[in-house]
Amino acid sequence: MCGIVGILSTRPVAADLVDALRRLEYRGYDSAGIATVEGGHLERRRAEGKLRNLESRLLSEPLEGNVGIGHTRWATHGKPTERNAHPHMTARVSVVHNGIIENFRELREELTAAGHTFETDTDTESVVHLITDEMDKGRSPVDAVKAALSRLKGAFALAIIFAGEDNLMMAARLGSPLVIGHGDGEMYLGSDAIAIAPFTDTVTYLDEGDYAVLHRDRLEVFDKDGRPAVRTPVKSQANALLIDKGNHRHFMAKEIHEQPEVISHTLAHYVDMAQGVIRMPEMGIDLAKIPRITIAACGTAFYAGLVAKYWIERYARVPVEIDIASELRYREAPLPEGGLAVFVSQSGETADTLATLRYCRENGQHIASVVNVRTSTIARESDVVLPTLAGPEIGVASTKAFTCQLTALACLAIAIGRARGAIDETRERELVRELVEVPRQIANQLLDETQFETLAHLLTKTRDVLFLGRGVSFPLAMEGALKLKEISYLHAEGYAAGELKHGPIALIDENVPVIVVAPRDSLFDKTVSNVQEVAARGGQIMLITDAPSEEAGCPLAAHIAMPLAHEFTNPIVYAIPIQLIAYHTAVLMGTDVDQPRNLAKSVTVE
Repeated sequence: MCGIVGILSTRPVAADLVDALRRLEYRGYDSAGIATVEGGHLERRRAEGKLRNLESRLLSEPLEGNVGIGHTRWATHGKPTERNAHPHMTARVSVVHNGIIENFRELREELTAAGHTFETDTDTESVVHLITDEMDKGRSPVDAVKAALSRLKGAFALAIIFAGEDNLMMAARLGSPLVIGHGDGEMYLGSDAIAIAPFTDTVTYLDEGDYAVLHRDRLEVFDKDGRPAVRTPVKSQANALLIDKGNHRHFMAKEIHEQPEVISHTLAHYVDMAQGVIRMPEMGIDLAKIPRITIAACGTAFYAGLVAKYWIERYARVPVEIDIASELRYREAPLPEGGLAVFVSQSGETADTLATLRYCRENGQHIASVVNVRTSTIARESDVVLPTLAGPEIGVASTKAFTCQLTALACLAIAIGRARGAIDETRERELVRELVEVPRQIANQLLDETQFETLAHLLTKTRDVLFLGRGVSFPLAMEGALKLKEISYLHAEGYAAGELKHGPIALIDENVPVIVVAPRDSLFDKTVSNVQEVAARGGQIMLITDAPSEEAGCPLAAHIAMPLAHEFTNPIVYAIPIQLIAYHTAVLMGTDVDQPRNLAKSVTVE
């Protein structure tokens, strides 16, 4: 979730470190800093808030070192202040860190008793003092780091530099990603390949538990047991990912408008357009004999998985269990031998999802992952990867990644249904044909956003919003509430429409907008009954539907007219209005749309 960069060069690196950190802003952060080795000693500059504050600091207090590390911090331990900002350092060692050191308190107590003085509230500072303590005992920098790593518990990615060492940097990862970049007489390090893309297209991904020793002209990698390891460099695609907002005000708006294109790319990966059928990658499992499917994910990806549960159970007739990854991993759920476990994650680095993947593997499950980053840890630890082809998603609130996840999962549902004989070839072709229509249907919605801007004006006058949906629209109701909460900071909740009478109806009065996701499907009449119950209690009804407004049978505060789509593809098509409602409301509220407070793009800690 935090951003890490490092550069070993023969020229000053401060400006390049800041530029690299800027490409990691999408992860979310609340402070930033860099440190370099200058004249044999360590120097650093830190600032609370955005990178521009760090840049201002560097203008008045420049750094000229040729080796340096940088960091954008999202606070986990200690307030987001300059004092707690990374890099952390002693006179001998400077460290930047992504993750959580679970045993930092006992390390802190031990090191304080040994005479070390702590200046921050962070868990990371215990790493700095631990390495320093090992060096004070006479160990070399490399051996000191190795000894310190054996003491750390938790998840971390670390970049480390040392006083008196202008041709040495160390890196380590356990549960958080790190990539090494190879240059001409230079070496680079980043928590994401996009950070170092302008400098090199040749990268080495560290495996789980690896630590690395970097010099300008070489890289040495060691595995978790300290043995030399071969990690083959690859050509990175990240240069193609250096993008800007184009003509859009925010990355989120740009990514919403990219959905027709990226959904098309995703479909092209799974659909034989000539035959009108699904061509899934080789999965190494007989889909006809799967006893059960287990889906795990977090946040928006969980709602994509919940839609998939409806699809797979209906069209493939396989029982599906879905749970939030952070819950499934701890309740020790029994899993059938030979089952299929599907993990959904935009980044492929989500800590809880990764831990649950490993639990499922230990319990005899075949592992499939739906990810947007094919080189991610989740992808590398899966038996089969189902890529989403959304491209880089910079906005923290997921939009195009969500609809591409739905697209890939829809294709998986059809493939399983076909393999099991739950649908025949004619039905498969029908569903594929409807999927191929989705990009056009979404593009038509994006031609005019006036109705969403109008609805957003109504929402800015309230503090509480309810979303309702039935059947496969229920996950969309929850996703709509999440989107509105995370970027506009309005309180919102999503409910199954049938649950209205079981409690939520007590919240309804004339001040509560109720947004109803109601495609004219087999459950439309049931949803309309719930709409009328809301109207009878004075609620402001905002209906998202392909039906005429008069079919609601009651006055509407807003009617979002939707294109006529198939019941199977409605979840993808109806994702667009809930995204646009949240986006335009946040714009009117004046919030930071792309980097909402307290949130990070990739949650790589528990």
